[in-house]
Amino acid sequence: MNPSSVGWIDKYFHLIKDDAMPFTTFRDLYGVLKKTGFVYGINIRIPRKIEAEHKLTEDECAKINLLNALYYTYVLEKRSTDTALFITTINAFYKDLEINHVSFWDKFLNTNKESTKLEKIIDSRVYIDDNVISKTFNSIITNSFLYIDVLTFKRYLTNTDSIRIYAQNIEYVAINIIYHALNSKEKNKSDEKLASLFKNSLTFIDGEQHNFDGSYRDQILNNFIEWENRYYLEMACLTVWEDKSLEYKESIFIYGIGKDLGFTDKQISRSIEEITSFFDKNASTIPFLKDNNLAVQFYDSMSKIVNKLIIRNSKRLQKELSESKELVALLSKSTIKDLSPEEKKKVQNQLLDICKSVPSLAIFMLPGGAVLLPIFIKLIPKLLPSSFDENRVE
Repeated sequence: MNPSSVGWIDKYFHLIKDDAMPFTTFRDLYGVLKKTGFVYGINIRIPRKIEAEHKLTEDECAKINLLNALYYTYVLEKRSTDTALFITTINAFYKDLEINHVSFWDKFLNTNKESTKLEKIIDSRVYIDDNVISKTFNSIITNSFLYIDVLTFKRYLTNTDSIRIYAQNIEYVAINIIYHALNSKEKNKSDEKLASLFKNSLTFIDGEQHNFDGSYRDQILNNFIEWENRYYLEMACLTVWEDKSLEYKESIFIYGIGKDLGFTDKQISRSIEEITSFFDKNASTIPFLKDNNLAVQFYDSMSKIVNKLIIRNSKRLQKELSESKELVALLSKSTIKDLSPEEKKKVQNQLLDICKSVPSLAIFMLPGGAVLLPIFIKLIPKLLPSSFDENRVE
C-alpha cells in the first residue's frame, strides 16, 4: 500500500477485510492511537495490522492513522463494518464540517468515486501547507490536531447538530491548555517549535485573533465528555513534559488542570508516565525535537522526499538504468572510489535524462535540482523491486 498514490484507501480496506475486529471499546482504540503517537499529533508508526512495503514518512503515517481511527470509531459506534457506508458517512461529515474543499486541479480531475474523494480530503487535513518548497524547508508538515477530527466524528455519529462549532470548542480549549502549559515552564527552543507546530495546525479558530485569557477553564469545569477531557490532559502532559522534567510550577499546573477535568491524582500520574515512556522510546525520531541548522534541515528534508520518490519509482528507474550501461558502471564505481570530474558530469547528465522520463522525479528539473544528485546516487543501491501500482487490489 502506498498512501501517496491514488487508490490507497481501497487497498487499506482490502488489507483489513479478513481481520477480526481488533477493538471491543473506544478505550482499546484510544490506547493504540496513543502508542502510534496520533493522539499527541506526532505520527511515529502505524497499527501493526497494516504492513507497508516501504518505510513510511510521517505524513503517510498520519494518513493511515487518521483513516484507521475514523473507521474504527465508526465501527464501534454503529456496530457495522460496511466500508462503503462508512466512506459515504465520513465524506458527509467533512462536508458538514466545511473542510471538504479541493484544489482547482482536483476539480479539473474530478471523480465521482467516493474513496478517491476521501483521499483528497484526508490529504487536505494532513498537510499544513501543500507547497512542496515550503515543506522542504519546514520539517513541520503535518497537522498535529488530527485527533480532533476523530473526537468530532465520534460525536457526529450520534448528533450532527452544529458540528463545526463543536470542533471549534475542542480546538479552542486544546490550544489554550497548550499555551498556558507553556507559560508554566521555562521556555526553550523545542517549546517554540512545539508551539509553532500546534499554532500552524489550527483549522477551526484563528490563532492570530485568539485571546488566551483563561476563560477556557470555565468550559472544562462544565465538560463531562470523558474522551475530550482525556485529550486535553494528554495535550497538557505533552507540553510540560517535552523537556523530560516536571518542575514545581509545571506540576501545580498539570495536577490543577487534571482535577478540573475530573481526573484523580493516580490517573494524572498515569498520563505523565505514558508520555514519558513515549518520549523515551521516540525522542530521536520526533521532528520538532531535532535542532538542525537550515542547511542540514534542507538536506534531511530533501533526502526524505527524494528517498520516497526513488523507492516508489524503483521499477521504472531500474528499467531506465538497465538501458544505460555506462551509467550503471559509473554508479557501481562510485560505491568504492571517487569519480573524476568528467565522470561525475556524465553521471549528472545521464541521471537528469532519466529524471525526465520519470514524471514524479520532476523535482530534479527545478532550478537547483542538481544539488539533489548526490542524494540520488547515495540512494540508488537501496532500490527495491515493486509493482507499478502498489495500491492495485488483485
